[in-house]
Amino acid sequence: MAKESSFDIVSQVDLSEVDNAINIATKEITTRYDFKGSKSEITLDKSSEELVLVSDDEYKLEQLKDVLITKLIKRGVPTKNLDYSKIEQASGGTVRQRAKLVTGIDKDNAKKINMLIKNSGLKVKSQVQDDQVRVTAKSRDDLQQIIALVKEANLPIDVQFINYR
Repeated sequence: MAKESSFDIVSQVDLSEVDNAINIATKEITTRYDFKGSKSEITLDKSSEELVLVSDDEYKLEQLKDVLITKLIKRGVPTKNLDYSKIEQASGGTVRQRAKLVTGIDKDNAKKINMLIKNSGLKVKSQVQDDQVRVTAKSRDDLQQIIALVKEANLPIDVQFINYR
């Protein structure tokens, strides 16, 4: 009997890379002319895995977000996994926006991935395990087709494929 192969579909964010991107973005903000004299800053709350962006007004906040997103992309951090909250007023006449770093696949997205795999017609099995989806099959070619299928799907989160055996 043939041995079954498997892989896991996960959604992860590397916090050290996020921290590096924040440091690089902060350096750029301190040297940019359009941010001179502004109270713009980006911080990472590691306990709640949340980014906090603070700036003088909404326009500068959007510029701050653009700088951060370009640095996150360069560091290989998925920007789909940022869930922005509403812009709120902060102390000192500034505005603040929080961005939650989404990690793990929630139940709704896991169901979407499962339906996508089941509708593919390939001989594979998929099951949800906590915040990841495990896919098993006898044929490695089928698994690679599933990887291509999930990559092409327009999911609201960024997914990675790990533990391919």
